Amino acid sequence: MSTRRVKTVAALIWYAGGTALMLKGWRLLAEANTLQPDLVWPWLAITAGVLIGMTKAKLLFIRSCRKNLERIDALEHPGIWQCFRPRFFLFLLAMIMAGAILSNQAQNNYLFLLGVAVLDFSIASALYVSSYVFWRNWK
Repeated sequence: MSTRRVKTVAALIWYAGGTALMLKGWRLLAEANTLQPDLVWPWLAITAGVLIGMTKAKLLFIRSCRKNLERIDALEHPGIWQCFRPRFFLFLLAMIMAGAILSNQAQNNYLFLLGVAVLDFSIASALYVSSYVFWRNWK
């Protein structure tokens, strides 16, 4: 398998995570809106999430993408499963479980729903913003 295909799989996983979190964030905001409709707080949660996400992208995610692409380039016989390190997949599993627990705990709690939505939007935004690294280093 070519390193280009492995990078493509890594990018697709990156985008899938961002999309899943963005959809989950919207669902949480919709639930918050049913509890207290027509307030400005959900819009502020989106704004805060995106701004925090841009900061996360700059400070963490862009560097992480670059390092991962360098690691993929250094693989002698790349396999599709090598799109990320094994510890990344363990971390991803832990984050999915934590997100599910937080979302479940937030049900029927307006402020908690907004807080988890901010978290989801911040990570989704960081994933989307940092994804340019995949395409800038396309080879």
